Amino acid sequence: MKTWFITGISRGLGKALAEAALARGDTVIGTVRDGKPSIAPGNGTLHILTLDVANADAVAPAVAEAFGKTGRIDALVNNAGYGLLGAIEEATGAEVERLFDVNVFGPFRLIRAALPRLRQQGAGHIINITSIADRAPMASSGMYAAAKAAMEGLSQSLSQEVAPFGLKVTAIAPGGFRTDFLTDHSVRRSQAADAYADSVGKSLAYLGSIAGRQPGDPQRAASAILTLADAPEPPLHLLLGSDALRRAREKLDAVIDEIDRWEDLTRSTDFPEGE
Repeated sequence: MKTWFITGISRGLGKALAEAALARGDTVIGTVRDGKPSIAPGNGTLHILTLDVANADAVAPAVAEAFGKTGRIDALVNNAGYGLLGAIEEATGAEVERLFDVNVFGPFRLIRAALPRLRQQGAGHIINITSIADRAPMASSGMYAAAKAAMEGLSQSLSQEVAPFGLKVTAIAPGGFRTDFLTDHSVRRSQAADAYADSVGKSLAYLGSIAGRQPGDPQRAASAILTLADAPEPPLHLLLGSDALRRAREKLDAVIDEIDRWEDLTRSTDFPEGE
């Protein structure tokens, strides 16, 4: 049985994961910003901590409390976060600062606070929930994609830093899941800009049209994350959902094609051989 520390268990993927882990008898330490979430107890043990990951002073004490309750953490899941949609030009400084504080600096603080204990354990798995939006961005999600891309880069470097200690890292990029992510609970929207109607406007209209009809099942995603956490050699990257798979492959194909077309110019910047 595993002990999980999962941020943001009030709704969506975080709630589904907490319930799936509890159902099989695991221990879950879950964080919420306020209130008491409705979580099916299952056969496991649930501890709820109140934590705003953007509150820098609250993170380290919460991590210490979590370890104090259970003695160890096997999987640290940075799930808490939200989206920001709209044209990059229209995003305010305050909107972007808050977005990065929750989606990037919050997870960073949690990882930094937990690492000394995880290293001492000699085992553990850090799971960062990113998004297909950072691997294959679309108009209207620029700042959200930038925040999640920061977590992708952090995860890749971190995995190399902590491997000698027996620690694993995985960045999970979900596609569209039938949660409340596209509702006002989980998404903020910058002021609409008429100048971007043909790009951002069309993208926002598409996202609005699929709200509530996303292909991904959060319960199946939770089951997949349990499988990932149980794997002796988990992947550094994992896509969740057929739409994420399609978008990632299309993006990779486009990147490879562009690299090939500009290869001569790329190579032209080296010193000539022998110099």
